Amino acid sequence: MKSKLKRFEIIASRENVLEPGKEIFQKIKGNWHRDYFKNQNPITMELACGRGEYSVGMARLHPERNYIGVDKKGDRLWKGSTWAFEDQLPNVGFLRTEILFIESFIEAREVDEIWLTFPDPRPRKRDIKRRLSSSRYIDIYKKLLKPDGYFRFKTDNTDLFNFTLEELGYRNDLLDFEYTHDLYESHLRPECYDIKTRYEEMFAAKGEKIKYLRFRFEH
Repeated sequence: MKSKLKRFEIIASRENVLEPGKEIFQKIKGNWHRDYFKNQNPITMELACGRGEYSVGMARLHPERNYIGVDKKGDRLWKGSTWAFEDQLPNVGFLRTEILFIESFIEAREVDEIWLTFPDPRPRKRDIKRRLSSSRYIDIYKKLLKPDGYFRFKTDNTDLFNFTLEELGYRNDLLDFEYTHDLYESHLRPECYDIKTRYEEMFAAKGEKIKYLRFRFEH
């Protein structure tokens, strides 16, 4: 507990974590380029980023782009925040909020790309609407993405992936839609940069196939 409280103290003092209690937290919507990144580079947002391996990894590879990692757990964000701080990466920041409230912090068409990486599968039927790849969330992502922006999704969970494919099957607004049940053996693998989260490494070591899909929306 003491360690967790210490982490909360640290991120409260860091500029690369936007969370309740900070003035910029309530004013950032529509102003990420101007008030946080201070440039006009494209923005990639990672939802359910956990410790931020993907956000930080992509920020290292692409200094010409900006990255926002979003998660509700402050102790998780502490890790990504620390990596970004130690590596002096000005092109990555972290937003502490529930994904359900993401429209309070991101303006319509403000981001160029969205990643959803290894979210909680929420296997219970009563939690279907809370799955971050359900239709109501996909509709939100469409609002936030710029035209031609990609949505990308990775998971080890077969049931969640099949659920997502079923949800997307009802839509008629998807372009360049591709998916694989075995990313490591797919031609789509280079799109993921071989960046691996802790969960990906853990489940892949157990023999789970990593699933991946991506598409753009037709506006």
